[in-house]
Formats: sequence, C-alpha cells, structure tokens
Amino acid sequence: MHPNTHQRVFAMAACAALFAGVAAAQIKVAVVDLRQAVLETAEIKKASAELEAKYKPRQTEMEKLRKDLEDIQQRLQAGADKLTQQAANDLQLQGQRKQRDFQRLGQDLQEEVEAERQEILSRTSQRMVGVVKKLADARGMDIVVDSSGTLFFKAALDLTKDALAEYDRAFPVK
Repeated sequence: MHPNTHQRVFAMAACAALFAGVAAAQIKVAVVDLRQAVLETAEIKKASAELEAKYKPRQTEMEKLRKDLEDIQQRLQAGADKLTQQAANDLQLQGQRKQRDFQRLGQDLQEEVEAERQEILSRTSQRMVGVVKKLADARGMDIVVDSSGTLFFKAALDLTKDALAEYDRAFPVK
C-alpha cells in the first residue's frame, strides 16, 4: 500500500469515530419501569379493590367449605371408635363432596379473577405505552427503554413517576 493510502484510511477512520461520537451524543434516552407505572395507577388500584369486593362472597364461601372440611375431619378422628361404620362412611362421603366443591369453587374463582385481572392489566398497559410515547415526544426523547432490561441508569433518566402522573391525569378514576 502506498503511504498516502494509510493516511487516508486513518483519516477516514478518525472522521467516522468523530461522527459516531457526535451522533451518539445527540440521542436522548429515557427509562421507565412500565410494570411499576401500570401497577401504581389509580385505575389499577381501584380495579383491584373492585375485584376483591366482587369476589369476596365466593372467598367467604370457600372459607366456610374449608371450615366444614376441618370439622368433618375432626369428627371422623374424634369418633373413630365411637361412630358406626355407616356414620363414618356418611361423614367420609360428605367430606369428599365438600372437598370436590371446594376444589371446583377455588379453580373457578382463580380462573375468573385471573381472566379479569389480565384484561385490566392488558388495557392499562396499552394505555400506559401510549402515555409514555406522548411524554417522550413532548420531551424530545429518541429512545425509551423499560428499566427491567437495563443494568444501570441514572435516576434523572427515569420517567416512571412522570408517566404515572400523566396516566392518572389522562385516565382519571370515576
């Protein structure tokens, strides 16, 4: 290679490094903890309280079934040598029915609560992403990353509290 060629290659590499540094310095980055922002919205807090109130009667029913099962177990143990074979069989059958009812009710309750919870979280998450986009645009941010995927960031880059406040303003709880 000609000596001028080395100089040209070196000059081009130096210019490329210089331009890359300038371009990187102009990118504005922000971080948001999307999970925290969603879970702390007034909407989620209200929905959580409503879900608890809605399913409280069924939880109470499950608690009653659990106590009935304990009572049957105690009666079987206490009367093991006092109960007739028929009485013991009846109690065991009654316990099996209550156990089956308890399991079905628990499974149904869990599935319904989880389905509602997922619907609410999905809707709120989608709205939050929109709020974060608007907030980023308003502040001239080029990139917003979820904090769950970052190892380190300065607190000044965190938009979580601002996103939460903006969400609660945009979607007030009724």
